[in-house]
Amino acid sequence: MQKSPPKCNDNEKHRVLKVMDKKRDTAQRVRQVIVEPDHCGQRLDNFLQRELKGVPKSRIYRIIRKGEVRINGKRGKASTRLFSGDTVRVPPIRSSTKALQKTKLQSLEETIIYENKSIIVINKPPGLAVHGGSGISMGVIETFRANSSTASSLELVHRLDRDTSGCLMIAKNRRYLKVLQSALRATSIIRKNYRAIVHGNWPSRLGFIDAPIKKNSLSSGERISKVSESGKTARTEFSVLARGGGLTFLSVKPITGRTHQIRVHCCHVDKPILGDTKYGYQAEDGAISKIANSYRLMLHAESLEVPPIEDFPGFSVKAPQDDAFSRVLSHMAAGKT
Repeated sequence: MQKSPPKCNDNEKHRVLKVMDKKRDTAQRVRQVIVEPDHCGQRLDNFLQRELKGVPKSRIYRIIRKGEVRINGKRGKASTRLFSGDTVRVPPIRSSTKALQKTKLQSLEETIIYENKSIIVINKPPGLAVHGGSGISMGVIETFRANSSTASSLELVHRLDRDTSGCLMIAKNRRYLKVLQSALRATSIIRKNYRAIVHGNWPSRLGFIDAPIKKNSLSSGERISKVSESGKTARTEFSVLARGGGLTFLSVKPITGRTHQIRVHCCHVDKPILGDTKYGYQAEDGAISKIANSYRLMLHAESLEVPPIEDFPGFSVKAPQDDAFSRVLSHMAAGKT
């Protein structure tokens, strides 16, 4: 005698349907993204940061490690380079809340000092990271991408330390990104000028520092650089703008672009930048921070001069110093003898 199939009660039916709906919903939200020619050669982690708007970098690395991301059906590493026509499996991930993203975007939009169809330049505030990572869910670039209809095209042209303020370039298309980064590597095409306030009396004769810099990582994971004969070539120009109150106000032009280059070179000649918690005099900085009403690194990327390159127009921008910077300069002027 043939047995009849087991009967499911209503609760079991609802549970089965719920599981099926969940699986179907997940499958529908998995995306298969074809790599466009403009993104050929890009790292997988950078590609995913554009595709997954507002998702922390740590989360992106985790889904790559777990194999949730596939390139042409195979696992990849964060450093894997993509080719035009590759198919990337992008899993469904919830991004951070829209309200928070919009608030951050509104604040950043107020810092835009130049924009055309190919570039955005902002006056980055001190204390704001340019990208997420190391416990930071969203930096400048993630915030712009999370709120832009052209998110896949936005790229950082260069970086500024989290504690450094001033001019930061964001390219709107990959072609201009490559043009600008190539110009930056050429060292003499794009002119970058910084302002710094350092401890002590900077000698006027010390107009140039040529000291190789080596980048190290401590056991804690902290990134630090130092002058070392085994390091990479690093050159910086300095000129004195003002002195007073035991401090010197400098115009600084980095010729090369090593990690923490200006900060390391100032420390190398025992004239660290005011407010530098990594390379400076923290005990002495405490008193100055009361004058500034802010404990910040007194290093500011003041201006950029970009000449016309290929069919892209040139531009020149200047980022105003913030109130804390201005207060210290006023203190210096009052302290002149």
